[in-house]
Amino acid sequence: MKSEFRGDGIHLDATELIALRPRCNALCLPMHSPAASALAGAYRSRFRGRGVDFLESRNYQPGDDIRNMDWRVTARTGRPHTKIFQEERERPVLVVLDAGPSLFFGTRRRLKSVAAGMMAASVAWTAVRRGDRIGAFLFASGEHRELRPAGGRRGAMRVIQSLVEWLDPERAKPGEAPLSAALERVRHAVRPGSLVIVISDFFNLDEACNRHLSRLRQHNDVIGCQVIDPAEESLPAGRFPITDGTQSSLLDTTRASARERFSMMSRHHAIDPQRLFLKHQCGWVVMRTTDDPVDVLGRELRILVGRAA
Repeated sequence: MKSEFRGDGIHLDATELIALRPRCNALCLPMHSPAASALAGAYRSRFRGRGVDFLESRNYQPGDDIRNMDWRVTARTGRPHTKIFQEERERPVLVVLDAGPSLFFGTRRRLKSVAAGMMAASVAWTAVRRGDRIGAFLFASGEHRELRPAGGRRGAMRVIQSLVEWLDPERAKPGEAPLSAALERVRHAVRPGSLVIVISDFFNLDEACNRHLSRLRQHNDVIGCQVIDPAEESLPAGRFPITDGTQSSLLDTTRASARERFSMMSRHHAIDPQRLFLKHQCGWVVMRTTDDPVDVLGRELRILVGRAA
């Protein structure tokens, strides 16, 4: 059953983010790369040792656990053999949220910042439900906050509290920082085998993103999530008062040529980041401010998990 969002659409509400938890229980985050966490968990890792799934038998070596002796192969070959299993490791999941000033915009139902926060909270609950650790890299103009991955409800609540604080419109600062700066920090800090989900409107996409995304994808799974307001896709004809909070102006869209130029820019804004992420075999999700984040996440994850199967 869908929950009714009682917020004002401008501020994130921790109570509503917590209420998303039951709806995320049935979701499953995709995985292509082997996990490399140091803790036991629900995913196969690149390490071999004791675990659940049998991998192979090999010649006995001094120090091997005698409880793992493969007596059938030993009897057949006349040489002692031990069983090797695929270890299971839990996976760190990192939400990279780009909170530039363009995210604090919205014309339908909620600001993009609220939609982004709800998507991030949905990812957090989905991760901890599976047994993963959840962390976050929150970026804005000239500042960032890093939350090391932590497991369980405590890990999710820490992310939610930071989202509420970070996406407060009162603390929004002017000035765009290139997305490549965020990806570079993440690339140097993330542990191999992680799942990285980049949530942004991608207005600050720059050329250097290609290099950092390529290197990030080499050892991690990556999903891009673009947050869009319907007004960014097409404009109705008319004259509309607009403001950035300090200055006001009049937007005139009565001319068809102006609307066509806007539509062309919108198409590039939608295609360019998607093309970049797909180029590096990353997942891609689009969420509008009018969408239900759990529905979007569930629908897109089913597609991504199906491709990984």
